[in-house]
Amino acid sequence: MTDVSLTHIGGPTVLIEVGGWRLLTDPTFDPAGGSYRFGWGTGSRKLAGPAIAAPDLGPIDAVLLSHDHHDDNLDAAGRALLPAAGTVVTTEAGAGRLGDGAQGLAPWQTTVLSAPGRTSIEIVATPCRHGPPGSRPIVGDVVGFALRWDGQEHGAVWITGDTVLYDEVRKVPERLRIGTALLHLGGVRFPVSGPLRYTMTAAEAVELCALARPHTAIPIHYEGWKHFREGRDAVERAFADAPPEVRGRIRWLPMGEAATLTA
Repeated sequence: MTDVSLTHIGGPTVLIEVGGWRLLTDPTFDPAGGSYRFGWGTGSRKLAGPAIAAPDLGPIDAVLLSHDHHDDNLDAAGRALLPAAGTVVTTEAGAGRLGDGAQGLAPWQTTVLSAPGRTSIEIVATPCRHGPPGSRPIVGDVVGFALRWDGQEHGAVWITGDTVLYDEVRKVPERLRIGTALLHLGGVRFPVSGPLRYTMTAAEAVELCALARPHTAIPIHYEGWKHFREGRDAVERAFADAPPEVRGRIRWLPMGEAATLTA
């Protein structure tokens, strides 16, 4: 059994420490106040800076980058961290854009982090669709990550990535036993596309947790940006109305503080 330490830095950015490794998801370290354009008439403003500044982060062994082409998942300060990271794992298209040894994975491909004296970690890429049906050519590829290592008590640590809930995501619990789910939420919408959603809503998070039955469900990617339309209050309401076997799985991480749990 190996405990894992999780530190929510803001938005989609989480520091994962396990088995001698320090892994970082979707680095976003720009200060608050900036405006960003995501393409096709979409954009947002950053409302909150990181809970830990990039210079205070310490060494990073690997970056798990769900996608490189939207600044709310990889901003300028986050991009500046990549050369110092030992490994960058992302989409196949993203690896082509980043170069410099970035490793691209298609859904269900795997890679392994290994080093003497450390727990080997298998990284399984999981499917994502960052919008409604047919949106992939416009919004680009995204990938999630499931982390597995020997001795896990409850199952894999799954970072869903920026995705709506659709059939391929529903199939993830059929193929993997999920112990901890880091849920990218926010119910992202943009004025240009009206009611269409680009990340999971709180209601979808409840549905996914009923399917996956993780030991622990942790909301991330719900605060800090103007285009996030469902914050913590909406997520809390949805889980409060969920069946008891789902309601009891949610855990909130304090910003900038390490929380230890059993994976």
